[in-house]
Amino acid sequence: MKLLVYGAGVTGSLFSARLHEAGHDDVSLLARGERLAALRRHGVQLAEGDSPAVRRVPVPVVEHPAGGYDLIAVFVRTHQADAVLESLAGLEADVLFALSWAAGPEPLGAVIGRERVLLSFPTDAGTMDGDVVRYRPPSFTTRRVPMPVGEPDGRATPRLERIVRALRTAGINAKAEPQMDAWLKTHAAFAVPLGQAVLAAGGPVALAADPGAVRAMIGLMRQNLAAMPTPPVPRGFAALQTLPQGLLAAMLRRFLRSPTAAHSGLSNATPAAEAAELEQTAEQMRAYARVR
Repeated sequence: MKLLVYGAGVTGSLFSARLHEAGHDDVSLLARGERLAALRRHGVQLAEGDSPAVRRVPVPVVEHPAGGYDLIAVFVRTHQADAVLESLAGLEADVLFALSWAAGPEPLGAVIGRERVLLSFPTDAGTMDGDVVRYRPPSFTTRRVPMPVGEPDGRATPRLERIVRALRTAGINAKAEPQMDAWLKTHAAFAVPLGQAVLAAGGPVALAADPGAVRAMIGLMRQNLAAMPTPPVPRGFAALQTLPQGLLAAMLRRFLRSPTAAHSGLSNATPAAEAAELEQTAEQMRAYARVR
């Protein structure tokens, strides 16, 4: 499978490096500007957590998408999607959108053709330390959260099975998800209040130290879930609506202080870009709440 990974941030870099290390030689990573120059010099540089050990993965890099791909996997921020769509409109490959996206598949398909669209979300996470991707160390919890991949209409198609199989052979914990749009909306309902609260507090540890802010964040999560047009997916997220607020606050404050949170991208070095993505996703949620 000839694959282009569009977006050389944390998740795109991790995704392409793991496929390359697994022997998928037909994987290219698209990057621009200084990031492109760094990748050409050193390859994708990876380090686990705070480890001083850095390994270099020589993933081929390109500056512009070309033809001949079987699949293009898009790992960009929500507010960057429009520019990406324009650059992909003239290509013929299937496109796997692995990003925070609560607007449904229709806006994506309207530009590139709905038959080309697949939906996903990266469950790997990390932070950029200069040109080094410091990825989140695996834990019991993260191992139990597969990368969901799905058709917009929920069908189990041959191409979906082929993509999931290819990812699994590369060591990526992928799973076919028949309710991918609902999964993305559920994730946004939780992640947008979390991300905005972390930004306002100045980091996850600072947020954990403010019980009032954590309770307010939980209230927004519950409002978002109540406004969804479908039940939460996975169903476990319904606990955010039913568990006592005090218990939820204690659980979330413990998470915010954990190494998992520290290496999940919540302490973002580019707060302006993070804020723009969160606002774009929040507007997508407001749009379907108004329709409902």
